[in-house]
Amino acid sequence: MRLKRLWAILKARNLEFFRDKSAFGWNFIFPFLLVAGFGIIFGGKAYTEYKIGVFPAESAQIPMAALDIPQRFKEMNHLKFIGFQNAAEGLRKLKHQRIDFLLKIGQEPHQYWVSDSSPKGYVVEQMFKASLIPPDSQPNAEKKEIQGSAIRYIDWLFPGILAMNMMFSALWGVGYVVVRYRKNGVLKRLKVTPLTAFEYITAQAISRIFLLMFTLMVVWTGCDLIFSFDVQGSYLDLFFVFFLGSLSLTSLGLVLASRGTSEEFTTGILNFISWPMMFLSEVWFSMEGAPAWVKTFAKIFPLTHMLTAARKVMHEGAGLIQISPEIIVLSLMTLGFLGLGASLFSWNR
Repeated sequence: MRLKRLWAILKARNLEFFRDKSAFGWNFIFPFLLVAGFGIIFGGKAYTEYKIGVFPAESAQIPMAALDIPQRFKEMNHLKFIGFQNAAEGLRKLKHQRIDFLLKIGQEPHQYWVSDSSPKGYVVEQMFKASLIPPDSQPNAEKKEIQGSAIRYIDWLFPGILAMNMMFSALWGVGYVVVRYRKNGVLKRLKVTPLTAFEYITAQAISRIFLLMFTLMVVWTGCDLIFSFDVQGSYLDLFFVFFLGSLSLTSLGLVLASRGTSEEFTTGILNFISWPMMFLSEVWFSMEGAPAWVKTFAKIFPLTHMLTAARKVMHEGAGLIQISPEIIVLSLMTLGFLGLGASLFSWNR
């Protein structure tokens, strides 16, 4: 392998990336705006879990002192009260589960509505009934508390957005670009040069990994200045997890690019792989409570293991020993993808 030829391809690919304004916007500006938007909406620590509609009320914002409801219910945590002028307006919102519970204020016995298809509505109903129990009655239960720290939704979501950005950049930046080169005859012209297939694949992989890690550091630094993310573990361990994840995703992109000649077909394959990977790898929401077969199926994606390891380091302070299962799986996936991509790669088709 000649380093001079490798460096020439590596330099050309990086220059192509930085000169492409659309690529710059997608890889740098879009994830930053996404994090900023979710941070503004969900970044506060006092995130409301349950929405309680009350009527009659003059406006949606009702002072707590003006609420004529059981005091114990009013003092419960994680409740947000929204006022409606009449029952019809509140029932319409309740029907579509825009609110979880509807309560008529100012009369006894208390009258309330709840949707039979709303899990949150059922929980709020039990909370409301519990608030009607006389405070001097003693429940037959023993309370035990543990000390824990609340994780903001933006802290939980941020690794997912970074990983999603890396996934799309790796798959499309390698898979789609190489297929485009093959279709346009660029690879056929490179074939008659002293450049070997191994040198070309290596240069593509190194270039994409460099761009992924560079983007990661820029987006992380910019977002951290605004939201001050709490990282319990080592930044070096976190960096290593994302590096190994980027290597695995780039290797998968090389497999998809190894033989394709149609940009349209490659686009379909990339969407077929990337979208299920994004939704099943806990980018946006936790898979806790999902069917066992769904969680098992999600483990075929490298994004799942990268995010699991990253969140363990970031939120639980885990070290490399604690995340060794994820590291082993990502390493095996990388080796498998690299071997398959190298064996299938063709200059022509």
